Amino acid sequence: MSTSDHPNASILPSRGAQRNAREAARLSRISRSTAGRLRRSTLVTLRWMAIIGQSIALLFVGFGLGFSFPIWPCVAMIVMSILFNIIVTATLPLDRRVGDREAGAQLGFDLLQLAVLLWLTGGMTNPFALLFLAPVVTSATTLSRPVLVILGVFAAGLSFALVFESQPLPWDPTGSFDLPLKFRIGTWLALMVGIVFTSSYAWRSAKESRRMSEALAATEAVLAHEQKLSALGGLAAAAAHELGTPLATIQLTAKEISRELKPRSPYREDIDLVLSQTQRCRDILQQLALRGDQGDEIHDQLSVEALLEEAAEPYFGMGKSIDIQVREDETGPVLRRQAELIYGLKNFIENAVGFARTEVIISGNWTENDLSISIEDDGKGFDANVRDRLGEPYVSGRSDPSKAGGLGLGFFIAKTLVERTGGQVEFGNRAEGGARVNLIWPVRVLTA
Repeated sequence: MSTSDHPNASILPSRGAQRNAREAARLSRISRSTAGRLRRSTLVTLRWMAIIGQSIALLFVGFGLGFSFPIWPCVAMIVMSILFNIIVTATLPLDRRVGDREAGAQLGFDLLQLAVLLWLTGGMTNPFALLFLAPVVTSATTLSRPVLVILGVFAAGLSFALVFESQPLPWDPTGSFDLPLKFRIGTWLALMVGIVFTSSYAWRSAKESRRMSEALAATEAVLAHEQKLSALGGLAAAAAHELGTPLATIQLTAKEISRELKPRSPYREDIDLVLSQTQRCRDILQQLALRGDQGDEIHDQLSVEALLEEAAEPYFGMGKSIDIQVREDETGPVLRRQAELIYGLKNFIENAVGFARTEVIISGNWTENDLSISIEDDGKGFDANVRDRLGEPYVSGRSDPSKAGGLGLGFFIAKTLVERTGGQVEFGNRAEGGARVNLIWPVRVLTA
């Protein structure tokens, strides 16, 4: 296994791996292009909350504390925000998601309106200058990085201007409270640190959340695909049953026509062909029905050796030696067939085969309580820099463009499906070189 390449199995095993990897890449591009969207109703609601808070603050300072400040210009700014909200509500559908440009423009308006209110009420000496954080952090969690940077720079510029120019802070007597310039600059720097830290934290958290949601959606799609494949046996049996009756009618009618035809009739060969092909169809349907019937009792139960052979079967012809090692024990556990289990094993085996030099060893062992499966190869092993992060979505270290792969979702999907069956996954390297994946389950969860 390549030191830098091993963590990324293709998303779907089999010959369609490259096609499905391309499809996953396309869906990822669509996801990224639609990521960072915000509902218009959310922006409007947040602005109404700001309007209510600003109004309460003005009433409390002006009438509760009796401080003198330019109240009517402040009221005009709040009314402007009210009118803006009314116009947006009346002219645009609120249930739609808005693009980064519109969302950035609306949040930019909120920053400008806040800056004017602060200019009228003390600038950076006003404790409410902390509210510059709100629009920037909102953009960090929902919008794209360029919009976040633009709003952050805009907020920094507006707040820096308020350090040097603003009306006096409402106080009694008016204008008697004036902080030194160094203190105001320190307040601005503290605000900038808060904006950078909280925005970075919010951006990182939102990004991880989006990546996890996309990866889980891919996992559900893979599981649905595998479950559909598992259901084909029953579907074949149902089809055989439904088609049997009309096919028998066709055969019976053809026999009646055959008996009525003269021996040298020009239609004799055609009727004989219809009869032979009808019988062939009935034989095929009988085989399908038999397989479907067997699936209920036999197909759904697996020994450990049968499980490993089925999971490894697609990769025997890929130029690498695959050695399946299972101790001979007739008392071994009989496992219940699960699409999640088989797919997870296939993904890990495919990855091992893809990056092994010559050999892959798949071993199964069990005790009364536990079943363990180990998948080893003689490649270069896992890179220590990524080994602790294997199984996380979009952990990708591929550098060899000649090898097909996905988006770093292969191990995440396989690990998630194995854990869904009640198992645990451990990644490591062999002492003699190469990578090792250990899978461990309680026997009861696989046999129940």
